[in-house]
Amino acid sequence: MPNQRLEEQRCVHLKNMGSKKLLQKSHYCTISAKARVISDEARAVRLANLTGNQSKHSAFQKTQDVVDHKQSNNSNSPKYGNKKLPNALIVGVKKGGTRAVLEFIRIHPDVRALGTEPHFFDRNYDKGLDWYRGLMPRTLDSQITMEKTPSYFVTREAPRRISNMSRGTKLIVVVRNPVTRAISDYTQTLSKKPDIPSFEELAFKNRSQGIVDTSWNAIRIGMYILHLENWLQYFRLSQIHFVSGERLITDPAGELGRVQDFLGLKRIITDKHFYFNRTKGFPCLKKPESSSQPRCLGKSKGRTHVQIDQEVIEQLREFYRPFNVKFYEMVGHDFRWD
Repeated sequence: MPNQRLEEQRCVHLKNMGSKKLLQKSHYCTISAKARVISDEARAVRLANLTGNQSKHSAFQKTQDVVDHKQSNNSNSPKYGNKKLPNALIVGVKKGGTRAVLEFIRIHPDVRALGTEPHFFDRNYDKGLDWYRGLMPRTLDSQITMEKTPSYFVTREAPRRISNMSRGTKLIVVVRNPVTRAISDYTQTLSKKPDIPSFEELAFKNRSQGIVDTSWNAIRIGMYILHLENWLQYFRLSQIHFVSGERLITDPAGELGRVQDFLGLKRIITDKHFYFNRTKGFPCLKKPESSSQPRCLGKSKGRTHVQIDQEVIEQLREFYRPFNVKFYEMVGHDFRWD
């Protein structure tokens, strides 16, 4: 080693000079040659260990720096996006086909939807927007957050409350022949409460005079124009998209195409996603690659309606006709329910 050679040369030089005092003062020159070798080897080992430890520490530190950097990046960029307030809401109507629209639209990769009905703007508003946001699925910046609660459409406070959340919210309303819708509504209630009065008893104040009981919710929901007027106090008509419940059955791809256009989405959901289930009388989603079964709506969807006297149906058609005409004029579309 360089230091060892210098010390040895110094000792030789001192011996040649005959300087015993300087030789005695030099610790290196007074120890034996063997001891000097051992001492030099020990010093070399210590130096090697020190250098090795420094090298290991440096390598560990570099690894730790990479880990810390990754952890820092992960904390700033969550893997699964963020919980956001909805960009779009399916606000109605009950027994119109809202569940079908939700299940069909949520197969779009740019849509994330809450599966259950949160009833925030009608029943749970006092829980606050933070509670509401917490219910939502995580979404990426490029995705739309949605939820559906059909009772919003007939809740007087809902338009104002939704507007306060965001005046730019897009609204979807699934409408259906109001007579058929009322019968479907009654059929569902009857399945849960078999002791309720007959449809005719609930629908009319005076059947012989044809006086309809508009206080019965099953009847009132179908008076679409009255509810729409309330919504138009807070939202532009262009912010509301109306889905035909009838065409949703006969042409689901066409209706979903228009929904995708309204939401500003690429038309990904097409005819290839649907097949008609003759048993249910309703379209179903074809089997996804990740599943062994096709996706159909639950047993409560597409159930057989109770039989209603044709005269009762005609009386209700007459009752709804003026409301329907005004509704067609307001939305600029004839749904041909008459």
